[in-house]
Amino acid sequence: MNIVILGSPASGKGTQASKLSKELEIPNISIGNIFRENIELNTQLGKLVKPYITKGKLVPDEITTRVVIEKLSELNINSGFILDGFPRNLAQAKAFQQYYNIDKAILIEIDDETVMRRISGRRICPNCGAIYNIYYEPPKYENRCDICGHPLIRRKDDNEQTAMKRLKDYKENTLPVIEFYDEKGILIRVNGLNSPDEIFDEITKSLTRVR
Repeated sequence: MNIVILGSPASGKGTQASKLSKELEIPNISIGNIFRENIELNTQLGKLVKPYITKGKLVPDEITTRVVIEKLSELNINSGFILDGFPRNLAQAKAFQQYYNIDKAILIEIDDETVMRRISGRRICPNCGAIYNIYYEPPKYENRCDICGHPLIRRKDDNEQTAMKRLKDYKENTLPVIEFYDEKGILIRVNGLNSPDEIFDEITKSLTRVR
């Protein structure tokens, strides 16, 4: 089953994509992670996309689509795959379908206020990768990781100005993608305000019903 995970910034797409990847034993391709890893390693791709990412802008379609296609060609996707953060606009969705069919698109729905609090409140441990939120899931000790004790950091793009820009881009660019998959009859809507476990249960039950 080829699956797309859709949702506004900070809707929990990455968490659900990772859990679903393990459950279905199929690879999960996160375009955001690919870009961030390349930026950190200072690769040619990282240098190319960094100006867009740091300003909260969308990386050009041709670059994003090419990176996803190349990544899929490197993996065993005989049983399917999961796309997290792609496609982000209608042009990407239409370009991608020339290479692969999407069986199900899962939309995690949350409101704008929750988006802003999740992004502005997010803190990350650079040592072990643990993620916290000062509003919803704060660490036991202020600005310290519960797991390894390392000081937490705030990602450069986790600020209100960038969050507002990302949310605006989402509404302008990704809503047509949602309509695109809805018209194909493959869209599954889930309540992103529930707990991660409840969201995952809702997703897996919906996928089981359509298999």
